[in-house]
Amino acid sequence: MEKNWVKIYESNNETRIEMARQMLEDNNINSVIINKKDRSYGFGEFELYCMRDYVIPAKLLIKEL
Repeated sequence: MEKNWVKIYESNNETRIEMARQMLEDNNINSVIINKKDRSYGFGEFELYCMRDYVIPAKLLIKEL
């Protein structure tokens, strides 16, 4: 991942992380989900990243979630 992307949220719940990503998209903040969950054993996290310039507004929006 490029240096300008920052992890802003992580969850083991796929629905919750997708809701966070959709909320950011609705507010014109581009984001991407990285799946670091192991399919065989079911442990791990989903990570949500956004561009460095949008970290503060993105975290404020996610906090409302």
